[in-house]
Amino acid sequence: MSYCDEVFRANCRDILEDGYTDDHQEVRPRWDDGTPAHTVKRFGIVNRYNLEHEFPIMTLRKMYYRSAIDEILWIWQKKSNRVCDLGSRIWDQWCLPDGTIGKAYGYQLAQKYRFPEGEFDQVDRVLFELKHNPSSRRIMTNLYNFSDLNEMALHPCAYSMTFNVTGNRLNGILNQRSNDMLVANNWNVLQYAILLVMLAQVSALEPGELVHVIADAHIYDRHIPIVRELIERPAFPAPKLVVDPEIRDFYDFTVDNFSFEDYECGPVIRGIPVAT
Repeated sequence: MSYCDEVFRANCRDILEDGYTDDHQEVRPRWDDGTPAHTVKRFGIVNRYNLEHEFPIMTLRKMYYRSAIDEILWIWQKKSNRVCDLGSRIWDQWCLPDGTIGKAYGYQLAQKYRFPEGEFDQVDRVLFELKHNPSSRRIMTNLYNFSDLNEMALHPCAYSMTFNVTGNRLNGILNQRSNDMLVANNWNVLQYAILLVMLAQVSALEPGELVHVIADAHIYDRHIPIVRELIERPAFPAPKLVVDPEIRDFYDFTVDNFSFEDYECGPVIRGIPVAT
């Protein structure tokens, strides 16, 4: 089986067997019918994925990797907060009357700041540092801007990336305040692994290690039977990620530049309820 399947199974079993249940507390999230969406959770999970060995895409169920890549390009490349700029409909339920998700995600990355070398937004600063100062320990982004939180449809979950070049390898730490294990765990891992691959390729580096730090890793109450079934499924070897080697500009990548060879996986899980 793929390494990320092993990690996912271990995380979910740990949460289900030894996690903390908040079913006796008041909680903010709700299901569509207005019922409180309770969770069982673990605090402070850290997972490491070595992209040199294999790409971390789950095989226990089919991952819609094209939609996941489209979203990471929407945030990091288009730097958009407009739902109409996204190929999938995953943000529809958080769409505000103006057609955006407010001052969140791509909006934050697009804000420009003054540096001695000129004016940069957060993404262009990362690209500049990787090219001109790869030994820097200050190559990072942050989406959790407190002054804009009240104007965001959803506070950023995956809110910070820290990049580190070791030798010729580009490593990254993804910090996440909250992670819905069934809906979003491998989705986010896949996305930020792809981001590392893209940034490494355009910076003449090799993709290294992605470290995923989750403050609150949880399984929602209505997801528990689905998760129990999922982690008992057979898994498959990790497929091979294929990326167009001709792309040398980060802003030239499209979803069509990525594919997976020999991607075997379990069936799709349809109709997963999402708490908001």
